[in-house]
Amino acid sequence: MILLDSVIKKYPGDNEPALDSVSLHIEPNEFVFLVGKSGAGKSTLIKMITKEEIPDSGKIIVGGIDLDYVKKRDIPGYRRRLGVVFQDFKLLPRRTVYENVAFALEIAGMSGKEIRKTVPKVLELVDLLDQAKKFPDQLSGGQQQRVSIARSVARQPKILIADEPTANLDKLTTEEIIGLLKKINDFGTTILVTTHNENIVNTLQKRVVTLKDGKIVNDQKSHGIYELSGAKIPVRRVQTPGHALKQKRRVA
Repeated sequence: MILLDSVIKKYPGDNEPALDSVSLHIEPNEFVFLVGKSGAGKSTLIKMITKEEIPDSGKIIVGGIDLDYVKKRDIPGYRRRLGVVFQDFKLLPRRTVYENVAFALEIAGMSGKEIRKTVPKVLELVDLLDQAKKFPDQLSGGQQQRVSIARSVARQPKILIADEPTANLDKLTTEEIIGLLKKINDFGTTILVTTHNENIVNTLQKRVVTLKDGKIVNDQKSHGIYELSGAKIPVRRVQTPGHALKQKRRVA
């Protein structure tokens, strides 16, 4: 689904590359966390996938498309095949919740009839159908992020990229957003999430890829935990809140 092969990217004026011979293969339907300190290369890797930046060398294939052959005029069309969620929401302030989602479908060329059929279903998925007529500034941060997610999945992309989607949210809202992303993943969408949030990574126990100084230093294929040093982590289960509650009941 997503393949990076020996990708190198160095920005002008930098002594070291932002990405240094990065190779990564993400399978269809995987849920992958991308972690690392600021400057590790996470944002650059995302920009490689969305073709906001071009590698100096190496190969990138996304959803069967070799990005070497995506011409500049075709980049908007390519990006519409992806779902992308940002930490700052990027909603249109003068459009309602309904109109924000509908606008994304209009750009994709969907007919008015299809839009009227699709938008309510997507808003129901993110539990915002009752907020359809509100404007972004009338919503909480978590609700705005859910609108952003609704807009991103409305075209039913096979890949959803979420770049620090919970960075500005409280703990409870963060759990709701990650739960929503997991739900979307359960429907068959490949999910790639960059995050600094240790708790959500350790709770979900999905695949965790660690970047450090532009290199992948750890790739925990399953039951991954948040780890930045690059040390190899033995496979083990992190006790989830639900499991802890069961244990407590047994003791009682």
